[in-house]
Amino acid sequence: MRRRTLQIAGGLAAAVGLVAALDWALPPDMTRYREASTEVVSRDGVLLRAFTTRQGTWRLRTDLEQVEPRYVDMLLAAEDKHFRSHPGIDPGALLRAAGQWVGHGHIVSGGSTITMQVARLLEPHRRSVLGKLHDIVRAAQLEQRYSKDEILGIYLTLAPFGGNIEGVRAASLAYFGKEPARLTDAEAALLVALPQSPTARRPDRHPEIATHARDRLLARLEKAGAFDATRAREAAEAPVAVIRRPFPFTAPQFAAGLARHAAPGAHIAATVDSRIQAHVEDAVRRATGTLDSNVGVA
Repeated sequence: MRRRTLQIAGGLAAAVGLVAALDWALPPDMTRYREASTEVVSRDGVLLRAFTTRQGTWRLRTDLEQVEPRYVDMLLAAEDKHFRSHPGIDPGALLRAAGQWVGHGHIVSGGSTITMQVARLLEPHRRSVLGKLHDIVRAAQLEQRYSKDEILGIYLTLAPFGGNIEGVRAASLAYFGKEPARLTDAEAALLVALPQSPTARRPDRHPEIATHARDRLLARLEKAGAFDATRAREAAEAPVAVIRRPFPFTAPQFAAGLARHAAPGAHIAATVDSRIQAHVEDAVRRATGTLDSNVGVA
């Protein structure tokens, strides 16, 4: 009996060792997350200028504390209500998705957790059974390496929002002209709905489709008891009149000089005061308007 117990224990130890070795040899590829947009910020923390990645995308690294909590609450309620407790996969959601697939003959819901979505965002691939297995394995690895807040931060940085916009911070700046810490209920709901079909739901190109997706999300959250009925109704009444806004472009040449030799995804803190810089640039613009067209101002 003792010998048998030792054999089983040895087998389990060997299996754990093999999994650990494979995990060490084939870790998740974090390149896309590391190669975010380079940012130059003022000494008071305001974004002066950001730069696209080498692939031409706006991908601003985003931490949980930079985002309005109501957006995060909506995201988890809509996409992964057991995120804080599961180990990277939600067996119930996977079984439900498999049953819907068998019953309908096509994929109704993917059953992916936020962590599995992060795995696919880090290493994009076509949707397939093998791809889903890949995401499950990677999700387990991510859960071992990172905290729940860190995994959410990766999602907030990489989620697609249409065109060359990736991440909720880039989306908030591009569509609403403000940081995601100031999102309204209506804006937060729209940004939760966009990544599921970012091209078709782009609010600057397809406002009616974007509005429908937002309102359907709000109704689903209200029905599930995850969102107050009055707030949901008020958010659904807000019009979606979105234009693609330019990203901050303060002290552009100075910022470009600082970023020129920086590593991809660098966060560069400059000594410029954003308020003084904005006043000076405004004064220069006003002065330029009163001068001859051949005169330059610096």
